[in-house]
Amino acid sequence: MQLVELAARHGLVVDAGAVRINEAGLDYRVAFVRAADGEDWVLRVPRSRDAAAKLSDEGRILEFVRPRLSVAVPIWLVCSDELVAYRRLPGEPGLTLDGSSQPVWHFDPSSPEFATALGRLIAELQAFDVDAAREAGVPVMSMSEVRSQWRADFERVRAAFEIAHPLQARWEAWFSNDRLWPERTAFTHGELYAAHVLVDGPSRIVGVLDWTTAKVGDPAVDFTYQHMMGPAAFEATVAAYIEAGGVLLPHLAERCAELAAAAPLAYGLFALQSRNPQHRAAAAAQLLAEE
Repeated sequence: MQLVELAARHGLVVDAGAVRINEAGLDYRVAFVRAADGEDWVLRVPRSRDAAAKLSDEGRILEFVRPRLSVAVPIWLVCSDELVAYRRLPGEPGLTLDGSSQPVWHFDPSSPEFATALGRLIAELQAFDVDAAREAGVPVMSMSEVRSQWRADFERVRAAFEIAHPLQARWEAWFSNDRLWPERTAFTHGELYAAHVLVDGPSRIVGVLDWTTAKVGDPAVDFTYQHMMGPAAFEATVAAYIEAGGVLLPHLAERCAELAAAAPLAYGLFALQSRNPQHRAAAAAQLLAEE
């Protein structure tokens, strides 16, 4: 098995009969393995050169986050452009894919208790000091820069794909609506959804994975996936966030809706960066959909 051989080249001897693959991530292939000494490990294998190039940035982010966060984050013991390996953290990913790439939920995503835990976690992340993040090498963007980056990504994707008129019109209206781009920024994970959250039981969050997209930027982004779970889950998360000291974010639901609607745009950019024909074909189909 290639993963077993790859681990061995990095000094980690694993049991070939105790390897479990999780294909949920776009950037990394993930395997849960057992080492010869009985310890459980996680292996992350970059799917592209672009993903491998992001590892040094993610390593700095982890060093910044680890002492400041109340839940566990990975401690990388192996890191190369081929492989990242760390001892398995407590809990299970809230969402994985089965052998036929179908989602498997390991908790109730509509649980009010989970919504509360997530809101508290987001408040904790957004309390991180921006200057300290900048000094640690965490990417820091103003909202003007975030907005300009979305525009630039749109132009790049539009140059490479045909885009359905309703999608294009919605995105251009979003970019132009000053009300949806308030100045406040905060530290964000960037992809805070069930596959990146470790849960223990039905609602307790005990760890967070995959910090590739973390930065100081639009604070609405970490609410976006929860907004997609429906009004009750979203409102419970926002209430817990405010109760835990989070700053009330103007027009938050509307901002989350626009971020969610921009998913085909983000996927189109990923497809271009990955240079993968399958992703390019899938992105082309999404960009032609009529919302």
